[in-house]
Amino acid sequence: ENSDKINCFDFSPNGETVISSSDDDSIVLYDCQEGKPKRTLYSKKYGVDLIRYTHAANTVIYSSNKIDDTIRYLSLHDNKYIRYFPGHSKRVVALSMSPVEDTFISGSLDKTIRLWDLRSPNCQGLMHLQGKPVCSFDPEGLIFAAGVNSEMVKLYDLALLYKGPFATFKMQYDRTCEWTGLKFSNDGKLILISTNGSFIRLIDAFKGVVMHTFGGYANSKAVTLEGASFTPDSQFIMIGSEDGKIHVWNGESGIKVAVLDGKHTGPITCLQFNPKFMTFASACSNMAFWLPTIDD
Repeated sequence: ENSDKINCFDFSPNGETVISSSDDDSIVLYDCQEGKPKRTLYSKKYGVDLIRYTHAANTVIYSSNKIDDTIRYLSLHDNKYIRYFPGHSKRVVALSMSPVEDTFISGSLDKTIRLWDLRSPNCQGLMHLQGKPVCSFDPEGLIFAAGVNSEMVKLYDLALLYKGPFATFKMQYDRTCEWTGLKFSNDGKLILISTNGSFIRLIDAFKGVVMHTFGGYANSKAVTLEGASFTPDSQFIMIGSEDGKIHVWNGESGIKVAVLDGKHTGPITCLQFNPKFMTFASACSNMAFWLPTIDD
């Protein structure tokens, strides 16, 4: 069990395990079938913040919150580092693995996004931005989206990075909060922008038009709720709130369809769907595993 707030978690590609990172420097491996922790590793020296599985079931990449801002590539079965990815000079605030290749992108408070290949410690591409970035790959791994300075979304083609973004969508700037995450729907048509305020935005991935703004959930303390997520069919949007409940909206109509009570004791900082099975998990300082019932 994590004894402190869970920062982040990620499902393995085969959907059988979940890996989580915590403020107590632990990396915990959970069995999804049993919903129980099966192994704990520690990153005492560097800390552990954002964590992502690679395409191999037993390796992860993670960003640190102590010492330096190097990204580390860890083999879980023997708890050894395979490679280090140095380059960022401030905290890494976004980490996204390509869905198709052994490449990943990282965004940092140093106002850069870097593209990496798991096989090389050297940065493969570097984008300088005008502010703090959040970034994510599209489901086909051909493009990635970067949210910059909490007011614009830039789309980059991986094959034509040197040309800069091929599209830029400017949003209305909101002083009250900042963007904390960005995710594509599985069909690639929508982008969900998470904030540390009391709303999230759904935009059209092709035109950049805001389709819906979802609010009405509790987040008074500006907690980074990395909990905004699409359902696998791209039809519903879910977010965890600071009172431990999960709010669900219909993406097309924008209407709230459910509020789920996970009996969480603190703010739900992370929520994610299993890539293979019809289940999802949510986390505060403990993990909850959800199975849909037939009447839902």
